[in-house]
Amino acid sequence: MPLVNITNHPQRVALANELHARPFPRMSAPSRVAYLAVERKNSTSDADRDSLIHLLEHFGAPPHSSGANHHFADLGLVRIKWEQHSEFFTFTLYCAGLADKPFCGQLFEKLPPDWLASLSGRILTSALVRIEPINSVDEAQNRILSETDPWFVRESLAASQVLDGAAVVASDFRLDPNQNIRFAVFPVGKTGSHRIGRIVQRLLEIETYKSMAMLTLPVARDILGQLEPIDRDLSKVVGDMADDLVSSQLELDQLLNISARIEMLSAKTAFRFSAAVAYSAIVNQRISVLREERLHGLQLFGEFMMRRFDPAIRTCLSAKSRLDDISGRAARASRLLGTRVGVHTNQQNKVVLEQMDRRAALQLRLQETVEGLSVVAISYYAVNLLSKLFYPIAKKMNIETSWLSAGLVPPVVLVVWLVVRRIKRMAEKRSNP
Repeated sequence: MPLVNITNHPQRVALANELHARPFPRMSAPSRVAYLAVERKNSTSDADRDSLIHLLEHFGAPPHSSGANHHFADLGLVRIKWEQHSEFFTFTLYCAGLADKPFCGQLFEKLPPDWLASLSGRILTSALVRIEPINSVDEAQNRILSETDPWFVRESLAASQVLDGAAVVASDFRLDPNQNIRFAVFPVGKTGSHRIGRIVQRLLEIETYKSMAMLTLPVARDILGQLEPIDRDLSKVVGDMADDLVSSQLELDQLLNISARIEMLSAKTAFRFSAAVAYSAIVNQRISVLREERLHGLQLFGEFMMRRFDPAIRTCLSAKSRLDDISGRAARASRLLGTRVGVHTNQQNKVVLEQMDRRAALQLRLQETVEGLSVVAISYYAVNLLSKLFYPIAKKMNIETSWLSAGLVPPVVLVVWLVVRRIKRMAEKRSNP
């Protein structure tokens, strides 16, 4: 029963189809393949798609369906496959039969020269594949050992039987005089077209992703060179932090400069380093699925990559690790300097608080002194006023003025003191609610 009453997720169909977006080609032997991988100048640009449309129009082939990231087309003498990836796009030409001269690159001549010149990006890699049927693995091995010297450099030659002996593959991963990488594929017996297509596709993917991963190597070497002075500057700043005579502000300015340089390098290289890790993983996975078995006296593709490719990737990982290490050291130095500044600030605050306490105690003593003087002064004027007020009465009672004033002093002083104390308490309650 169809689920007509339930709304599909908008990406459901697209994601399901993504698993089948790049089907393997079907190929028979004998045949040959020419492959071209070109960088994309901008991941949001449709220049690579436009180049495919122009090529199809040139040969009068059916148009490309909009939005698809791959396309198969029959151009008459050859079939073509176009694929779009995040950083590059590829054109693969398939042709039945073998050329008179092995690896001559005649398939590229099927493409219009003006169209090749109009490609928007630069070539990342190009490869030629010769697919020649063979009766047995032993025959393929003898063929490689005795007849392929003009094709490959023996020192770099890697060869193996793959997919449980379904075929024998060979390459030296060197650029030929026309700057193409050469692959020889010898299907054994009645190996099917699907399996041949998978083998060829895996070999082309190994070459492509190897080249993409290797793009990081020059970046890594450049980064390692730039990290040397940064490392020295950082070590000097950390060493100066132990010297109290060096200004913390100067150290902070230096650390900010170092951190800015590190962050700039990280921003420039983060994608390239992560891409190298991803591409190298794909290379190793593609080699793994070939299920290589050794031919007598020849290195496997996996061994070739272990000797030649893996050291380059380790250099890239080393550069990334050192960049991360220096970044971490700079962050720790910043925290250490922050702690030092904080401790110094706390010490200064302690001194300021102690000075404030001494000032407060002095102010309290001055205030008490002022209060005592205020009581005396107020009492003095109050006694004088009361003496004048009570003088007529004291005169009638024959009391001398001096005795009147003396008698008024104790109660006046007491009353004034009580009033001042009450006023002080009321002020303290208002200031400390």
